[in-house]
Amino acid sequence: MTQTRGSALRPLARVLTDERAEPVLLFVEGAAGQGKSHLLQELADLPGRTGTVRVRWQCGADTGPSDEGTPTLWLVDDVHRADEDALRRLRRVLEGLGPGSAAAVAFRPEELPVPGLPLGGPPMTYPSRLTVLRHRLTPWDEERVGRAAAEVLGGKCTAGAVRRLYELTGGVPGVVVDLLDVLREWHPASTVAVAEVEAAGVPTRLAELVLSRTHALSPEDRPVVWAAAVLGDPAGRDELIAASGLGAAAGSGALLRALEGAALAEPAEGRYGFAVPLAAPAVRASVPGPVRQDLHARAARALSRRQPVPWAGVAEHHRAADETRKWLRAVEKAAEAAAASGQHQRAITLLEKTLATPGLPPQSRARLAPLLARSAVTGLRSDQTVEVLAQIVRDASLPPAVRGELRLDLGLMLCNQMGRGHEGRQALETAAAELCEVRPGLAARAMAALSSVFFPGSSIDADRQWIARAVDVADASGDEVMRTAVLANRADLALSCADPGAWELVKELSAKDTDPACARQAARGLCNAANSAVWLGFHERAEDLLAEGLDLAARNGAPYQEHTALGARLLQEWWTGQWPGLAKRCEDFVAATADMPFIASDAYVVRGLLALAQGDWGEAVSWLSQRGTTRAENLPVPLAATAAGAAIRLSLARQDVHVAAEQARAAWTAVAEKGVWSWAAELAPWAVEALARTDDRAAAQGMVRDFSQGLGQRDAPAARAALMWSSAVLAETEASSQENSDPVRQEAWQRAVELYRQAAAAFTELPRPYSRALTMEGAARCALAADTEAEPDPLMQTSVIATPPDPVPAHLSAAWAVTELESCAECFAELGAVWDAARARALLRTRQPAKKGRPPGRPSHADALSPREAEVAQLAVSGLTNREIAVTLHLSPRTVEQHIARAMRKTGALSRRDLEHRLGRTPEGDTG
Repeated sequence: MTQTRGSALRPLARVLTDERAEPVLLFVEGAAGQGKSHLLQELADLPGRTGTVRVRWQCGADTGPSDEGTPTLWLVDDVHRADEDALRRLRRVLEGLGPGSAAAVAFRPEELPVPGLPLGGPPMTYPSRLTVLRHRLTPWDEERVGRAAAEVLGGKCTAGAVRRLYELTGGVPGVVVDLLDVLREWHPASTVAVAEVEAAGVPTRLAELVLSRTHALSPEDRPVVWAAAVLGDPAGRDELIAASGLGAAAGSGALLRALEGAALAEPAEGRYGFAVPLAAPAVRASVPGPVRQDLHARAARALSRRQPVPWAGVAEHHRAADETRKWLRAVEKAAEAAAASGQHQRAITLLEKTLATPGLPPQSRARLAPLLARSAVTGLRSDQTVEVLAQIVRDASLPPAVRGELRLDLGLMLCNQMGRGHEGRQALETAAAELCEVRPGLAARAMAALSSVFFPGSSIDADRQWIARAVDVADASGDEVMRTAVLANRADLALSCADPGAWELVKELSAKDTDPACARQAARGLCNAANSAVWLGFHERAEDLLAEGLDLAARNGAPYQEHTALGARLLQEWWTGQWPGLAKRCEDFVAATADMPFIASDAYVVRGLLALAQGDWGEAVSWLSQRGTTRAENLPVPLAATAAGAAIRLSLARQDVHVAAEQARAAWTAVAEKGVWSWAAELAPWAVEALARTDDRAAAQGMVRDFSQGLGQRDAPAARAALMWSSAVLAETEASSQENSDPVRQEAWQRAVELYRQAAAAFTELPRPYSRALTMEGAARCALAADTEAEPDPLMQTSVIATPPDPVPAHLSAAWAVTELESCAECFAELGAVWDAARARALLRTRQPAKKGRPPGRPSHADALSPREAEVAQLAVSGLTNREIAVTLHLSPRTVEQHIARAMRKTGALSRRDLEHRLGRTPEGDTG
């Protein structure tokens, strides 16, 4: 019977504690390295009664102890090495086991002289009183290998490295530990990745074991083991024999003898190879070079008979056999098959490696390079592909059509995946000129790419000119795939600008899903349309487009487009208030695209916006600046404008108004030069405030005017709401600086409140809850200011000719403002916007009446944090300075310092960092 490790120990533990218990015999079987000796040591360490003798017996290394008459625990290892005399003695010991005695007998089943009989033949007659159990040790699973890696390497091992470690070792514990020891010595301070695991080689113990077993075979039989080493993966009998070159009869006999001698195993039914995959390289390296080349040539022919043909493996065998022409042909077929099935990364890796080979014939480069370029544009790849393509397009011997196609794909990669827009546009313009006569369809694709409205560095007018040319050339070419590609760009441009008829173009894309090549272009268009819809504020339509685009991209193998849509989804979740877990989703996205950080630009910005709202301003600056991975001028225009708006807001919060004004002017210029005014939505309110607060109201008014004229009558809900918000900000700053009579100031405050309320209503419709709360906070702030200034003059009240004041509108009353502020503070808190919630509550405290029934004087909170202390402490651990907290909460820096000191004393914190860990464990005062 097969038992788990815990159940294997229990019967023997029972015998050791009860001298009357019937004897137990436990057979422990496991291949080399499975941990048999370790299990025997665990048994030796089991607690037991005094007087029980524990005897270790290593077969093949010693003659064994004499028989014991007292209760004994026999621990017998390596029984497969026992000679006939040792087996006779062991049988006698086991037959004589009495009450209170037990034995554990360990062996390698693959090395038993008589298969299945650890004690040899004839079968042993076990006494009736003896309980006989069998425990089969099995390899570790991937999770257990991961735990071992964490223990040995101190957690410095990637998930991919753990998976590769498991694959190479087959989970055999001894091999895992040996390989981990090598990795620990070679990489003591660095994180171990897949490349390090593969470069570690074969552990000495494993190499000696497999080579000794191979050498034990007769020279005539060894080729079958060599063939298994060359093939690498387990293979069928006929395939293995064909690769060995032995012939059917001789090969079958050799395979049987290799299995009997444990040189080979049967990992899966009817498939033969090595029990530990990592053993193959050790054997392969021992084969003489000429013999190895012949083995590879036969292996290539054998694999070519499979259906479907594993072309990548065939190519590798042809290369190792020095069959260059066959190798390149197989590489081409392997890349085409991988790309057709959507496995672009596999195609890219194979082609990069091949094209980097010195002395590759020019005609082969001309065939293979376009395959690499096409897969790279659709998939995800690092700088390596860009460098390979950049080197190839400099080859003057390439046909112009090939060179133009490569330059097109190089330009697309530079713009889309690398964020090197200036270089990419230059490559695309050259490609359009090179291809216009020889490949007009591809020329149209280059022109359409040059119309990509998100690119910085070109105006919308220039983009429209390029798309017009692209449409004409694509229609003339008759290439339906290129016409679909141009339609994708045309729809994206029209939708980004909120042009009439944009949604009809998007609808056309949905019908382009029959041909796989057209479907990939349609997926690109739909994912881009979803992104544009998110920016415009059409969140319900965006959700539908995201679902459709992601599905189409996944079904047609377009991982780059999938990532585009996933980035848009993060923006969607930010604006629609889906904040729980959003920070982690952004960080995971950044980690998953670490080799190509430009793809994660959306995630960086969303993570920065979250940090700003949470009051973690140091993190906000880091994330908004893409952590140094991408320069701001290379970001897509709307993303750059959004990041700039957040940076301006941060400068305003820190009272660096002149810095904010300079940031506003630079960002506004970039948007104005592009001319897509819907993208000013996340920039305009903060830019207007920055200029107005530096008394440059003319420039602030000019921004609002340009924004309004630029939008015109376009259907851009988010931008229209932002325009009302910007107008409200302008009205508020004008009211606060108004020097005219009270009625004029009251009218200005009322206008500001109305505009803020209109903006809030528009954001409610979208919906964008955070923006709605910010604008309603603005309305309440202005209403409170108007209420303060509307308080009657005591001197006027005593005048006999005093005119009763006009009634205050309900939405300008202090009561209305307090109610709205309470709602805003609650919304901010629910979202997790710690800084915003604190600011709203601070404004509330300036006007909220004290609760009735509270005794005079400061309330006592004993050792619990008061509401104000908790608020200040939360902002402090978020990263705000005392001055920044003071500005947020309308306190003096000295008061903030005192609150933090009391919070640290009450929680026992030794520093601000320590305070962060203790806040969650300390009861706070009543915040109601």
